[in-house]
Amino acid sequence: MTKYNSLGTDTKLLVSSDANFVLNRFPCYTLGANNMIIEKNDNPSVPSLKEIVAMETIQLIEQQKRLSVRVLAEKFEKGLATAAKLSNEERWKENVPLDRHVLLKKLRDLLKLLKGRVVGSNKDDVGESISMVEALAFQLTQSEGNLIQEKSEIKSLAASLKQATEDAKKVVEEERAFAHAEIERARKAVNRVEQILKEQEEMSRTSDKQNIEELMKEVQEARRIKMLHQPSKVMDMEHELKSLRVQLAEKSMYSIQLRKQLEIKNKPMENKSNIYELDGLESLGSRLQVICCNNSESTLDISNFQWFRVSKDGNKKELISGATKPQYASEPFDVGKNLHVEIVLGDKKILLATTGPIDPASGLGEYVESLFSKLDTNFNVVVVQINGHDHPSSIHVFHVGKMRLKLCSGKRTKTKQSYSKSMQLCGIRGSGSAATKAIFWQPRKNLSYILAFESERERNAAIMLARRFAYDCNKILAGPNDYILNGT
Repeated sequence: MTKYNSLGTDTKLLVSSDANFVLNRFPCYTLGANNMIIEKNDNPSVPSLKEIVAMETIQLIEQQKRLSVRVLAEKFEKGLATAAKLSNEERWKENVPLDRHVLLKKLRDLLKLLKGRVVGSNKDDVGESISMVEALAFQLTQSEGNLIQEKSEIKSLAASLKQATEDAKKVVEEERAFAHAEIERARKAVNRVEQILKEQEEMSRTSDKQNIEELMKEVQEARRIKMLHQPSKVMDMEHELKSLRVQLAEKSMYSIQLRKQLEIKNKPMENKSNIYELDGLESLGSRLQVICCNNSESTLDISNFQWFRVSKDGNKKELISGATKPQYASEPFDVGKNLHVEIVLGDKKILLATTGPIDPASGLGEYVESLFSKLDTNFNVVVVQINGHDHPSSIHVFHVGKMRLKLCSGKRTKTKQSYSKSMQLCGIRGSGSAATKAIFWQPRKNLSYILAFESERERNAAIMLARRFAYDCNKILAGPNDYILNGT
């Protein structure tokens, strides 16, 4: 007993005030301000110092069984595992690292106290246990650091995966909506195409039926004509067309006369003073003539005349070079324009004008288009003058080609000239009843012809066809001094 008492006495002097062997479980700790460790007191009554020393002496006596530090460590870890099982899962997740460090710190402090109290081999065992606890604390710190880093990486990876999943869902939804819209548009387009195809098929069927019916009618008509042996029917149709043209000319002449009479009635004072008026059809292929109202032809011989082309709006007035006679035969350049004639009688100047623009000849455009599809066209002409001198009447051939104009007499070529800037071609601008059938042609400088055609239609068709071919060669065919004012 003396030994135990002496051991107890020594122990009493070396026991620290921080040690507490009263509780049979691990103490509970909380974090306060500035991460300060606060130990909770389950028992509000604090034992006295004597009671603490007595209890510690009893515990030291009970340690005579010489339990090793490793057994104490095993018990500690068993208690730690038991505490871990009994603790709340959320509190474990939040406070396990801190509780481990606190427990290891407490354990190290207790082992240091125990090392100061024991001697011999037990002291070495306690030192080894302290080093093991410190190594365990270091490993715990490393594992916690690695765990925290892995948790952060996992959280960032999970966040990125979550964001990527949301983005993928959005993209999938957008692509799905876009695909649905494209499918709908494609369906509508297919429906429209199908509808158009159906309409075209129906139209083609109806047009084919109509064409077949028309062809059948034409074939039947041709068979009937052939069976009846009526070749004179075509001649009859031509005569009817000629008679219709004559009637149309008469009607147009009558309408012009009525228009002039209406103008005379609307302007009685002015017409009383006028001694001249225009006579003739205002259409291509006809001739306009200045006549005297009082049947006095003597004034025409002492008067000077000048013809002009005037646009419909009256803003552009073009002098027709060489048109200085009382008569003027219109040409293709005059179609769609008004014609004015200025008469100078002494000190008096009189201006006459057509009632409207010059009308085109019926059927002339189609005739020229049919000739334009050919490589060249030949017209029978009579050479009236060469270089201003009369020429004996003889039949020639006026050749209008895509690249040149040519005048032939039989098999002999009299003149051949490609389209050029120096070439001139227009209707004759002199007097005479044949002016509507004649043209002025200057193939090159110091050489000119006046050619008379078989009809007004041939003359105007030759002028229009030659000008079309020349325009394709980037050249302009016109009369003297007026090729700049007109184009094609």
